[in-house]
Amino acid sequence: MKSDEQARSLFGISLSGRPKWHQFFICSGGFFFGYLVNGICEEYVYNRLQFSYGWYFTFIQGFVYLFLLYVQGFTPKQMVNPWKTYVKLSAVLMGSHGLTKGSLAFLNYPAQLMFKSTKVLPVMIMGAFIPGLRRKYPPHEYLSAVLLVVGLILFTLADAKTSPNFSVIGVVMVSGALVMDSFLGNFQEAIFTINPETTQTEMLFCSTVVGLPFLIPPMLVTGELFKAWSSCSQHPYVYGVLVFEAMATFIGQVSVLSLIALFGAATTAMVTTARKAVTLLLSYLIFTKPLTEQHGTGLLLIAMGITLKLLPDNKPSKRASTSSASANIAKPAASREERTLLENIAKDEEKRPLV
Repeated sequence: MKSDEQARSLFGISLSGRPKWHQFFICSGGFFFGYLVNGICEEYVYNRLQFSYGWYFTFIQGFVYLFLLYVQGFTPKQMVNPWKTYVKLSAVLMGSHGLTKGSLAFLNYPAQLMFKSTKVLPVMIMGAFIPGLRRKYPPHEYLSAVLLVVGLILFTLADAKTSPNFSVIGVVMVSGALVMDSFLGNFQEAIFTINPETTQTEMLFCSTVVGLPFLIPPMLVTGELFKAWSSCSQHPYVYGVLVFEAMATFIGQVSVLSLIALFGAATTAMVTTARKAVTLLLSYLIFTKPLTEQHGTGLLLIAMGITLKLLPDNKPSKRASTSSASANIAKPAASREERTLLENIAKDEEKRPLV
């Protein structure tokens, strides 16, 4: 976990001064709650009503975010980062969203799921190349990520009725989305690291304000804006569902940003990746669906990955090593200066006439 120089809180709950595991479970709890409600609402809107207007729904969601941030008292005067920082962030976010949606035209759901489940690995690799971050991970954390990814793929595809269907264009598009996702999380972590005064609400506010205009061109080009407006006008209650979903997702988004600020992009990616398995497991327990051997193998690998991630790193921290090395280097320099000073004093004494 990074240094807690900035006092952080999550919806009035102070995170500063708490043990790491308290902070982790509070943030993870907010994330899981927000996106569990989000999943239920999406199931209703997309599958029951057959409304698949992702760009338009995201557009509505953005305005709900801005209203909730206004209610919380956030204003642009509280910003500590320049707008250009968030222009880059929003461009990457919209690019990832667009490529993910576009890849569905060339990949079936199991194939896309396999690629998206590997998100944590490119996030860890990309962390070494982000200026201001240059994060490196020990080998056991890479092994932990691989176990989590393989376990998640086995678990989520256990009930797939079709085999993964790959297309070169689809693979290129979903791979591009993965690269952008990995850059996004690390870039957010770099902003929190370089400027610890950055708050979660600032990042969400600025990303939303800058990102909303990016949604208009794809809605106009695809004609989704007019189709969605017409469909939702015939079913006005859909807007109530969308607002409720956006409020829940808002809790999840702020919780995710808190995880990134406190624990880094890779740990956050592991939490968000594991959400799919947890959601599916809950559905199996609630609706008493039978679990197969593939489910069990997947859960075992996920548990092993999480356990490996929680193992303490016995190596001394980089900061401590650097400090001790600097101290060791500084000591001889100070001794030479002292010797030079003593020699100069001795010479002055020799030149001084005897009284």
